[in-house]
Amino acid sequence: MAGSPTARRRRLSIELKKLREKKGLTCAQVGAALDWSGSKVNRMETGSGRVQPSDIDALCRFYGTGDELREFLKSLARQAKTRGWWQVHGSGVPEWFSIYIGLEQDASTIRQYQCEVLPGLMQTEEYARELHTCGSYFPPEDIDRAVRVRLERQGILAGRDAPDCWFVVSEGAVRRVVGDRQVMRAQLERVLVVVEQPSVTLQVLAFDAGTSPTTGPFTMLGFPDPEDPDVVYRDGITDAMYLEGEPHVREYTRAFDELRAAALSPRRTVEFVKNVVKEYAR
Repeated sequence: MAGSPTARRRRLSIELKKLREKKGLTCAQVGAALDWSGSKVNRMETGSGRVQPSDIDALCRFYGTGDELREFLKSLARQAKTRGWWQVHGSGVPEWFSIYIGLEQDASTIRQYQCEVLPGLMQTEEYARELHTCGSYFPPEDIDRAVRVRLERQGILAGRDAPDCWFVVSEGAVRRVVGDRQVMRAQLERVLVVVEQPSVTLQVLAFDAGTSPTTGPFTMLGFPDPEDPDVVYRDGITDAMYLEGEPHVREYTRAFDELRAAALSPRRTVEFVKNVVKEYAR
């Protein structure tokens, strides 16, 4: 069973929707039978509302589920109420990004394309602070919290359960000076350390790579349990988009495969980054 509250809430929503669809009922029909509103059932199935263990009891009696499944769902409902470590940072983590962190904590695969900046899981404190400070709507205290969260997130790359991470970044993300040349040199040296980990692969999409899929940055998260479908994540300045379903995942997978096919090989990428580091050292 997935570990973070976000993943538990998502798994609970998936299981509740499966039970209803197996009976061939609508949210409105289930709500009417239980003297609830159809919107309450919908919120339970989309993870946008809290689900009480008593709600699980009522649904399981209505659907005729066994005791084992009922207790499993009630356990998910209880554990979904717990707080993730990142939530103690309050306004330093917007709600729309809090969802992503919760999913990232349980991902077994991470596929990410970045065209403007280097991946957050590779960033140094100085680089991350520059990104959060430039044009940020955060007050200074929230910038501090956001930077701490970004650095703490990087802990998922350590240990035996580290997700399999594959990053493709535009050459512009490597060459664009964030902060100053000293910050960039330290950042790229950090990248070279991270890619030594067996679970991390990095490729640079060079300027002369030719035509590639026209898209902004995106991340695809895969999970160890086949019952948890993949998620495509795209973020903006004040919000984010989470895409599920086979058509979305298929098209983003195709785009990512085309990007990494056009990018430098992992070995040539390391040599490329080393050469840029030398340029910053001059």
